[in-house]
Amino acid sequence: MTYAGYLGLDRLLSAQHPASDRHDELLFIVIHQTKELWLKEIIHEVKLAKRLIREGDVEPAYKALARVSRIQTIMTLSWDVLATMTPADYLTFRGGLGTSSGFQSWQFRTVEYLLGLKDASFLAFQEEGSDAIAELKSALSAPSLYDDALARMATHGLTLPPKVLDRDVSQPYEASAEVEDAWLAVYRDTARYWELYQLAEKLVDLDDALLTWRHKHVLTVERIIGGKRGTGGTDGASYLQSTLKRRCFPELWSLRTRL
Repeated sequence: MTYAGYLGLDRLLSAQHPASDRHDELLFIVIHQTKELWLKEIIHEVKLAKRLIREGDVEPAYKALARVSRIQTIMTLSWDVLATMTPADYLTFRGGLGTSSGFQSWQFRTVEYLLGLKDASFLAFQEEGSDAIAELKSALSAPSLYDDALARMATHGLTLPPKVLDRDVSQPYEASAEVEDAWLAVYRDTARYWELYQLAEKLVDLDDALLTWRHKHVLTVERIIGGKRGTGGTDGASYLQSTLKRRCFPELWSLRTRL
């Protein structure tokens, strides 16, 4: 066994196929391929955390979630590398991208689904019968990480409404005053609910890192293409700006005002 053989470097390093001879296109490809590799690892870790939480083995899940947060930090920093490419550099090869766009990343949408940001409209961007759409449909129809955390709360004797515990998990989660009350009880008695308190803070770490990643994405897009439309047909930076309002775990943010 060799280093190159174990890592499959022949396949990995031959997977970059610039459509032009422009110097900066290789950077553009490598940045996005690297993000997809990290997204693969995030999915791997979140699935582990979900299983552990469902089984009641919550403490080991902290490690997986902490790892995801660190990966998110690296992904955010990578925008700074992409930002070394100027608007003039990007425009020399942007036309060759056609309608391809990060908006179509099925792994990113899978991560959103796993964290609880359910939106079935993104299925339309994947080919029917593909592995990608199968993975997305599976994540869409399964309880999210937040659903698993709320179910765990109920085992601690905290009161959560049936409309939350028995909801259609393929639909977007809607914030609940009763859920906020339950989390508030956790934060007001951390010694009693230490397991849930630590889990909550790990979840906030994920949401925080995702929002930071989105914000840096907006800035990078504005820096490189300004207000132009995205290659995938979105409104570009203005669409990305609208995603900053999303919260995977809304009550973990709102309870802070009441503490």
